[in-house]
Amino acid sequence: MEISGKIIQVLPEQGGVSKTSGKEWKLQAYVLETQEQYPRKVHFEIFGEDRIKANPCQLDDIVTVSFDIESREFNGRWYTSIRAWKIQQGVVETAAAPAAVPAAEPMAAPQANMQAFDPAAGVDDGTDLPF
Repeated sequence: MEISGKIIQVLPEQGGVSKTSGKEWKLQAYVLETQEQYPRKVHFEIFGEDRIKANPCQLDDIVTVSFDIESREFNGRWYTSIRAWKIQQGVVETAAAPAAVPAAEPMAAPQANMQAFDPAAGVDDGTDLPF
């Protein structure tokens, strides 16, 4: 998935040592604001020192972020993260928009040869409808 917008916040880098492997890890988080009629703010993360160095971005940069979304459960609660794997400077054009679809023609009026239900005459049009 991809999203484009302006970096409006660069959060402090986080890091630590993995309990299982003993290796050092780093995580950099950003907040991006889309540039649409109704802008949305999106918090995303880059995990791993090599990815952080390979995808530098700063406050006010216009970027396109390629990311994966993942949810996980912990103690009965669900947490969702957006993990970026590539950040490109500028807005990257995606596939061309589909060609305009011609307007549909209006539907033809119903056939007049159908017999309507007349409660006074007791004539039924053949449907099970009570009205």
